Amino acid sequence: MNKKLLHIAYILVLLVLFIIFEIDKNTGTRVIELISPTKFVVDLNSNGISDEGETMCVPEIQTFTSNISANQNDLMKSLNLSQPDAINAGYMADEFAKEFLLNRKVKIELKPERTTDCKFADIYVNGENYTEALRSSAHAIINGKPVNPELFNQELEEAKALNLVILNRKSGKFHKLDCRYGIKSSDFLILPMAEAELQFEKCKYCIVRPEQSEKLRKKEEKTLDKSTYPEFKEVKGIKFILSDYTNHLSPHKKCNHYFCKETVNLINNTHSTLDMAVYEWSNIPEIERAIENAKARNVKIRAVYEVKPNDSVRAEMADFLSKIEEKHSDEIFENKKLTSMLMHNKFIISDNKTLLTGSMNFSRTGFSGFNANNIVIISSPELASYYTKEFEQMYGGSFHTLKKPLDSSNLFNIGGTKVNAYFSPQDKTVEKALVPLVNNAKNYIYLPVFVITHKSLTKALIDAKNRGVDVKIILDATSVRSNHTTHEVLRNAGIPLKTESFAGKVHTKSMIIDDKYVVTGSMNFSNSGENRNDENCLVIENPELAKFYKGWFEFIWKKIPDIYLKYSVRPESRYSIGSCYDGIDNDYDGKVDMADDGCR
Repeated sequence: MNKKLLHIAYILVLLVLFIIFEIDKNTGTRVIELISPTKFVVDLNSNGISDEGETMCVPEIQTFTSNISANQNDLMKSLNLSQPDAINAGYMADEFAKEFLLNRKVKIELKPERTTDCKFADIYVNGENYTEALRSSAHAIINGKPVNPELFNQELEEAKALNLVILNRKSGKFHKLDCRYGIKSSDFLILPMAEAELQFEKCKYCIVRPEQSEKLRKKEEKTLDKSTYPEFKEVKGIKFILSDYTNHLSPHKKCNHYFCKETVNLINNTHSTLDMAVYEWSNIPEIERAIENAKARNVKIRAVYEVKPNDSVRAEMADFLSKIEEKHSDEIFENKKLTSMLMHNKFIISDNKTLLTGSMNFSRTGFSGFNANNIVIISSPELASYYTKEFEQMYGGSFHTLKKPLDSSNLFNIGGTKVNAYFSPQDKTVEKALVPLVNNAKNYIYLPVFVITHKSLTKALIDAKNRGVDVKIILDATSVRSNHTTHEVLRNAGIPLKTESFAGKVHTKSMIIDDKYVVTGSMNFSNSGENRNDENCLVIENPELAKFYKGWFEFIWKKIPDIYLKYSVRPESRYSIGSCYDGIDNDYDGKVDMADDGCR
């Protein structure tokens, strides 16, 4: 009998312990919702729902989160991360926090600090301090820097390997992390693509079409002429750099092209003053570091820049300008006509003795060699001083037709090379300088140009052809659609004119004449380039440079099929090599790559 009672008592004890365990498991202070790794809901009243006053925050530490609705711009900027990278880093941080906290019973030590929606607290799980665990993890960021940089980067690479996507739970489609259709999702989930593919549909815009683009890229690579042309030539006092854009089929922010390397070198060797005339800007990390280092050396940096009416200034340009204290835009207040004109220059003056100028915008399409451009770096205090006078006019607020002609000679001798400098609109460069050069040409005139609309220049080129001069033109594909283009007039006059057939733009504004002259600069051969916009143009008299640039022209000419002597290439299409997978809206119609009818 005693044994039976003991057995019953034993069962009752086990039952009581089980009930206590179940009650303890389902009640008490638990984390019931993770808003981010540093912000979560603790169920203080054990009712299983989020109530006012139950949101807790970790003090001092920041992390990324995969919550695409969270504003992480400042943190992304401080670490120079893209939005996809921020989501990748956030996914790993969220997973860490979920494993440590979610549905776990916790102890709370409140801090005196709080915000309107959050109490700061130290959180303990089984005696372990979550704040300290987070601080020693790969995910903690303090004062804009990872506490453990190597671990942070390692976790980021592991996240990238997962190929994360955004699942829109409402539509049942998944998207890449930078797809605008995914980012707009109100009900979303971040998960690896391998999981998403098992039961959900791919986004046609960001996944299906890029897959088609990749197939096209591989197909084009097999047939692409990968021959190259030297990308710089140096004579005494002058370095002439160009881009063989036929082998640069997508833009990027790496600094592996001479355009970028030489710009960084120029800035790094500046000791006192750096004056910059900027039409476009991209935040290239090595360029940014060079500018920050120049500021740390107490280099005085000034900028004049282009701003269009109703333009808040493009985001990366605005970021650049925020770092430059002395600057002036070309906006002429209360004068829409003047403000509609462009500050189209792209030049840098270093220490009032070295000049960098040409057709290249200070952007990723420029610095990477994606667009066909050229720049010249000239060591000449006299020429640099001449450009400084022009810069001072703009920096003082005189842009466009408000500027005055400079009162000193525009002819410079640089190590035996004659260089004439011209500025628009005051110098009337086409009429007074370029048309006379064309009229005096004896053997050939080759023009790799973005656009030709100037009627006097068009007539002079036709006259030159008619007197036996070999005139050839390579024209950018987008420019055949521009207003007032004269390319058909030139073709009808018998001048061989090819529209280029590569993804990047022929952005040069140049001529090569008689193995003697090179014309280059920012000025398009148009009425606006001559009479409205702020531009600069150089006429360089040097046989070595002229022959070098002529060789580049002939090299590109051979790569463009002869069929484009007659037909014009659609700039975003399967006929324009690389344009269907370069990530650029080549024809400005709002559609990129496979979203464009020409690519489909």
